[in-house]
Amino acid sequence: MTTSETGTRRIDVDYLARVEGEGSMTVRVVDGVIEDVEFGIFEPPRFFEAFLRGRMFTEAPDITARICGICPIAYQMSSVHAMEDALGATVGGQLRALRRLIYCGEWIESHALHVYMLHAPDFLGYQSAIHMAADHREVVERGLRLKKAGNTLVAVLGGREIHPINVRVGGFYRVPAKTELTALVDELEWARDAALATVRWVAELPTPKVEMDFEFVSLSHPDEYPFNEGRLVSNKGLDIALSEFNETFEEEHVARSNALHSRIRARGAYHVGPLARYSLNFEKLRPMAKSAALEAGLGPVCANPFQSIVVRSVEILHACEEALAIIDAYEPPAEPFVPVTPGPGQGHGASEAPRGMLYHRYELDGEGRILDAQIVPPTAQNQLTIESDLRVVLEENLDLPDGDLAWRLEQTIRNYDPCISCATHFLDLRIERSSS
Repeated sequence: MTTSETGTRRIDVDYLARVEGEGSMTVRVVDGVIEDVEFGIFEPPRFFEAFLRGRMFTEAPDITARICGICPIAYQMSSVHAMEDALGATVGGQLRALRRLIYCGEWIESHALHVYMLHAPDFLGYQSAIHMAADHREVVERGLRLKKAGNTLVAVLGGREIHPINVRVGGFYRVPAKTELTALVDELEWARDAALATVRWVAELPTPKVEMDFEFVSLSHPDEYPFNEGRLVSNKGLDIALSEFNETFEEEHVARSNALHSRIRARGAYHVGPLARYSLNFEKLRPMAKSAALEAGLGPVCANPFQSIVVRSVEILHACEEALAIIDAYEPPAEPFVPVTPGPGQGHGASEAPRGMLYHRYELDGEGRILDAQIVPPTAQNQLTIESDLRVVLEENLDLPDGDLAWRLEQTIRNYDPCISCATHFLDLRIERSSS
């Protein structure tokens, strides 16, 4: 903290811990009034959309999986659904079920990492999960084992835990034998029970009481809690096909950020992620997850971003229930994929990454080569909403000392589990206070 002769106060946090990536935020306060809140992403663009141009449609799942080491399945699934949309292919039956199953693994491992290692220390006053483990060893070990259960599921279906290689347009290169999946049941049953304990644990954490007027946006499927398919809906009347994404949403560049900002045309900021999925699809949760949510004090809608840690825990429980049900009903399909014929077309795909809805669009030439690619990750979509949250939290906490205020603002950002590398990284924090 520094104080200038003019009375300006500035707090510098050179690196925001417990998020993925790097960025900056500047807050200006004059005479107790917030003048500006800027959340900027300064990491250089990663150019994955450009890398894809000229590649065959079959290469998209493996290239996009490299965008994120934590949620590669989301990128693979959005890409394969977009390619299948462009080429008129339909994947159903057990292949479709296996896609949901590998998504369960990603949600379990990603949410467990965030809940236990990145976010819970905020609520308990610890600098890191390592510091937290000194007093809560069993809790941290439970989180690590939960994450490992998710990683194992991804490895069995995807070929490896990080950047899986078994997903392809039309299905998989190889499908597991029944015995390979039933071998996972005991650990998934443990994970289900551990997830229920997680919900109960995080429900007791000291949570700031904040209610936001979000426009929630997520996929919505008529019969399932959303992973891969459905329409894009919101709590304020949005209900569109994926092909209408660019007619409804717009991306813009702002000087302070190397990531594009997304907004709903003529409306502004919106919120994607666990709160949106939960609030728009509560009735489709698996029974144990729904019951645990209500027991934890959540209603069918949750608009408190600090309770995202509870909702993520509910989604871990849902994913464990879903995985067990899929394995119980599984019978290996005759073929690991459906044939896909290359040709010209434009396709749209979206899936629900752990951090929120992820949209892909591709244009293909007659040979199936990619002419154009568009990828809209969840953290980029949430940037404007994060700034709005920061302003609300600032207004309610301006009397805090700079150190405590910086902690609360960092916690606010971590509510979103931001993957800044995906958006194209996170946080050098500056708070300036001055008098006119």
